This record gives sequence, structure tokens and C-alpha cells, in this order.
Amino acid sequence: MMDRTHLVVLSHLDFDGQGQLLEVGCGSGPLSIRAALMWPEAKVTGIDYWGAAYGYGQAMCEKNAASEGAAARCVFKHGDANKLDFPDKSFDAVVSNYVYHNVMGADKQALLLETLRMLKKGGVFALNDEMKPHMYGNMEAFAQELRDMGYADVRLIDTAQEAFGSRRRAAMMMLGDSRMLVGRK
Repeated sequence: MMDRTHLVVLSHLDFDGQGQLLEVGCGSGPLSIRAALMWPEAKVTGIDYWGAAYGYGQAMCEKNAASEGAAARCVFKHGDANKLDFPDKSFDAVVSNYVYHNVMGADKQALLLETLRMLKKGGVFALNDEMKPHMYGNMEAFAQELRDMGYADVRLIDTAQEAFGSRRRAAMMMLGDSRMLVGRK
């Protein structure tokens, strides 16, 4: 259930393990569950749209969390990355792994901003995706915009090499533009 990309995301999240963590696009729950196991004091919320094509949903996430002993610290809800159903500044950390490219027709930078809206002041983020320039635009410029807005430690990390061993191998899997946006609000 767990894959190397989840470990890469969590290893770059500068989270102290206290408070609330949100995963946008939790799928069957492995990243949310791993976060709950890594940070036993954290309360983890995973949201997903759970389209019928994927074959999993809230019940599967809850079953998976129970099987790993993390059910008491994980909550899974139906949600839409375009409009997250939480008040501003609700979470201490937000993560996402290969989700936003699946949200058809959405402005990817707007999706990232919607996710970042969830962070409390001082909250941290690690958002990994296949950030193709034709889908995401200029991510270096976007990272600078975040810095200009007051976000700290904002950087883009090339995760193709780190997650897959080589850029060539990542490209063969159609993930050659894998990058992660990390930082602090």
C-alpha cells in the first residue's frame, strides 16, 4: 500500500507532529496512514473525490487505517480540491502526492493556493505532483510569488530522481517532471 513517493513527501515535510495534518487526494489512504504512524500526536484528515473509476472510497480508507492501528487518528472525507470544505487556517500541515494533475480543467496554481489556504500561520506544506510546464506554468515564478506573499522556506524539489532513482526511469513512467513544492506559511 505504501510507496516510495509517500516517504519522499513526508521526509520533506518540516512538521513537528503536533496538531492537524490534511492530505488532499488521499486515494485509499496510505500517505495519511503513514503520517499518522510517523506522528502519533497528530490528527490526520484525508480527503478525496473518490471517482468511481478508482475503485476505492471512504470505507476502504477507514479499513486500511484500522488494519495499521491508525484509525483513531485518521478521518477520511469526500472532498474536492477545487473548493476544500474547511475554514481558512484549519491545519498545521498539508500534503498531497500526485493529485492535482488529475483535476481536469483546473488552474493548477489556483489548486495549490486553495490547498495553502488551509494552513495556519507557521504551518508547513509538501505538495508533490507531475508539474509539467504546460499544466502548471512557471513554477519558479509561482514559488517566488509565495515568498512575496510571506511564505518562508519555499522551494521546489526535483523528486523524479529521488523517488524513482533516475530522471530516465521517472520519464518512462510519465513522471519526468515530478516536483514538490515545500515551505512554511
